[in-house]
Amino acid sequence: MVFSLLFLALTFAGLYTVYDQFAGRSITFDDRLIAPGTLLSVAALLLVYFVSDGLRLYFTLRALGHRVPFPAMCRLVFINLFFSNITPMATGGGFAQIWYLHHHGVPVGRATAATTIRTILAVLFIFSLTPIFLLTLKPLDGNSIAGDIGTALAVLIILYLGFFLVLLFRTHWLIGPLTRVLLTACRLHLISEQRHRRWQFKARREMLRLSRSFGDYLRGAPRYVWLSVLFTAVFLLSLFSFPALLMHSLDYSVDYVMSVGLLVVTTFVMYFSPTPGASGISEGVFGSFFRDILSANHLILVIVCWRLLTIYLGMIIGLVVLQRELVANRRKAG
Repeated sequence: MVFSLLFLALTFAGLYTVYDQFAGRSITFDDRLIAPGTLLSVAALLLVYFVSDGLRLYFTLRALGHRVPFPAMCRLVFINLFFSNITPMATGGGFAQIWYLHHHGVPVGRATAATTIRTILAVLFIFSLTPIFLLTLKPLDGNSIAGDIGTALAVLIILYLGFFLVLLFRTHWLIGPLTRVLLTACRLHLISEQRHRRWQFKARREMLRLSRSFGDYLRGAPRYVWLSVLFTAVFLLSLFSFPALLMHSLDYSVDYVMSVGLLVVTTFVMYFSPTPGASGISEGVFGSFFRDILSANHLILVIVCWRLLTIYLGMIIGLVVLQRELVANRRKAG
């Protein structure tokens, strides 16, 4: 509840900042956005967006030797969208996916590996393209936000990739800190001695599974490995295409590559946002990047539609799906 209120407050603050600073305090609804042709195009792109999001994790799991029913993967897409956007820096999304996959028969270590690999694939695409777009896109010339990104880019990439390299090649380094955390919890009487021994065993077992899983993924069936990469690319391309579609619907002459490039850089910033779902920051960065492309009265409108389609809609569906999953689990437990 606290994170939900924080998400709403920061979203409003971000939109108001754009409205006040970049949109000339003007906003106009345009019924071209609800024309039948526009709604059909948006529905088709949404279908590609959600389906490819599920398939990229599905084929990662298949490469690791696990098969989760596709209906369950569809539900997981929306549960992940809800948790990853309601918690700071998307921290809840990973835990929610691991919890959900574990309930569908995937060991914790393997589920952690699958979600980590899926994230790494997306990060590699975004992190490799961001420097290119920062150097080549004209709307970013002289932009103060872009300048700040360029300054911090090298440090952030080193830290982010360094963390994933530890997960990939030195997973056993994490066993020691985790052991000390559990021991401290036992000494503080937060957990019993029996639970401490059981959790220590499970933690070491899952860490070893996690360590082996990355090699298993690379040695997995090549078609599943390549399909996981392909659908990661399709997912990201569909995600980055929403603003171009919205602007085209409003009869703007859209440079598709430029629009996609600006969204790549925006998404890069969102990866490091400490706010739930990058709320506030994403709206501000988008407004700063697109203020010279969109007219003042359309800027807020496009931002709201972009966030509605890529974030808000999935979060609402995810909340409903999560509640149904929790009710179903209670009935099974009863």
